[in-house]
Amino acid sequence: MKIPQATEFEQIKEQVSKKIISDYGKARFANEKPAATIHSAQKRVTETTEAMALLAAGRQVPFMGLQHVLHHTEKIEKGFVLEPQELIEYGDFLRSFRIIRQLFEKNQSIAPRLHQYAQGLEDFSEIAEMIFQKIRNGQVDSNASRELRKIRGTIEKYEADLKKVFAKFFKESRYLQENRVIKKNDRYTLPVRAEFQQQFNGTIIERSNKRATVFIEPEAAARLNDRLILAQAEETAAQYQVLSELTGAIAEQMNAMFACLDILVVLDIIFARGKYCREINGQPITITEEEVLLLDHVRHPLLGSDAVPLSLKLGEENRCMVITGPNAGGKTVVLKTVGLVCAMAHYGLFPAHKGKSTVPFLKSLWMDIGDQQSLENSLSTFSGHMSNIAQIMKNATRHSIVLLDEIGSGTEPNEGAALAIAIMESIYRSGALMIATTHYGEIKQFGVDHQDFETAAMAFNAKTLTPKYRLLTNAVGDSNAFWIAEKMAIPVDVVQTAKEYLKHKTYSFEKQPFEKGKKQPPQQEAQIDLIFQKGDLVFSTKHNQRGLFYEYLEQGQAKISIEKQFFVVAARRLQLLTKREVLYPAGYDLDQLFVEFAQRKFTRDIERGSKKAQKQLRKAAQERQTNRPVD
Repeated sequence: MKIPQATEFEQIKEQVSKKIISDYGKARFANEKPAATIHSAQKRVTETTEAMALLAAGRQVPFMGLQHVLHHTEKIEKGFVLEPQELIEYGDFLRSFRIIRQLFEKNQSIAPRLHQYAQGLEDFSEIAEMIFQKIRNGQVDSNASRELRKIRGTIEKYEADLKKVFAKFFKESRYLQENRVIKKNDRYTLPVRAEFQQQFNGTIIERSNKRATVFIEPEAAARLNDRLILAQAEETAAQYQVLSELTGAIAEQMNAMFACLDILVVLDIIFARGKYCREINGQPITITEEEVLLLDHVRHPLLGSDAVPLSLKLGEENRCMVITGPNAGGKTVVLKTVGLVCAMAHYGLFPAHKGKSTVPFLKSLWMDIGDQQSLENSLSTFSGHMSNIAQIMKNATRHSIVLLDEIGSGTEPNEGAALAIAIMESIYRSGALMIATTHYGEIKQFGVDHQDFETAAMAFNAKTLTPKYRLLTNAVGDSNAFWIAEKMAIPVDVVQTAKEYLKHKTYSFEKQPFEKGKKQPPQQEAQIDLIFQKGDLVFSTKHNQRGLFYEYLEQGQAKISIEKQFFVVAARRLQLLTKREVLYPAGYDLDQLFVEFAQRKFTRDIERGSKKAQKQLRKAAQERQTNRPVD
């Protein structure tokens, strides 16, 4: 199953990945695919459920050394010898096998499946103990080998002899910059004041940057330094021998260790899933072969505490659902929640819910969600959606869920509604479960009349004209356009007439007996002036198009903008669709709706006294003067 990008599931995966300890586990989880079979999906659900139970009981799995073990393993496979700290980390990793296995044995009743995984962990405690015996405090221990112990004894003797030699020179401290021995180029030296260097028999090893100090190796210390350097080289070789033996012991069991590493990485991913689900208050969810989707107060995991619980049922009594409601009322969130929950279930991840939710095992999940509100890009938007829906219709089958947002929008409403209904019928016949959102009354009515369709509506506060973001099943959304019209002071009788038109499709075509040559009373003209404001969305019956109101002109005329072009039309030929207060936020610059950015910028520059803008203005005036025809 391919997870659509519109579900935003990748954000969920990123959050889970942050809880995975090993880099190997992160890479593996990033490439993990949805469960291919219902058995695999149910197994993941069981794994996460057991991990959550162990975490709830205060049981933490000690993934020691797991973070960098893959890097160390790759180093060994390339023939490199591990450093002391790397061996310590590998020792922790090997020692954890026995500890983790014991943990799951003690908690077998809580996590029986995870206990089975842990049974595959072999015991490498012997190698681990050998590492910890020979590596102490981040370095090879002197007792790691007889040769190393002997060499370090010799080094201690030489260092003691050198200490005695240098102690004699500290009596002449006035010749020295500091009363201590300083190591330069692997040789022990005295920091002598430059003016007193002739007072010492020895070799100058180095000079300070400012030439004020000369680092001299006294003649009496030269032979001891030579012997010490040789002994230190022998120590390095002896240490390398120990490190090589320990690395070799690991390499001999590499195949068996890598199999155990694979088990630990699986457990690492499972517990990361468990930690994430606990973090969002997730509850186990049931995956069934039945084609039934049941969401019991599910919260969208990416919305946190702001998420409004979603409850719906699909597939038991009705296979399809039509959702209506206002813009920004939460219809799209409903679709995304459904898609996301289905995707999460395939990965063994659970949202927050009341515990009775079930999802069907899906072979495919299809979504068509996007911005359908762009007037300028309506054609390209519609074409894009039709292309996507064509693919959905071609591939949707039984065990599919199809989620369609604002189906049929972006084109002529009658054609769009008819096409949407035909598409929904086709998808329904494929056997897929389907949820579609719409504003179209024809589609809403189709959902009411169809025996296998259910209608639902987004709750809406009629008094405040605000959405509640709650889904009401077995409901049909009222026309919020009527509520908004009444709120915006459209006469009650006009709204009532509109409701009758919507219900019965019977319109008045009666011609009014207007007296010719009689002017409209001034009072009526004043009333007309109050109807429209700059930025209101209006419908011009003259052009049969929507546009934006700009200003009133003389003699009952008005100036409107349609697709960035101005037209003069009789104000009575305009119908108010949406007030500007609904369309734009407070403080919105309405001028940008009518004037191009360059022109608006030029005007602002003139107003603030820009010399560059004034120069352009004078230049344009001169050009007009030059080009003016001569009488």
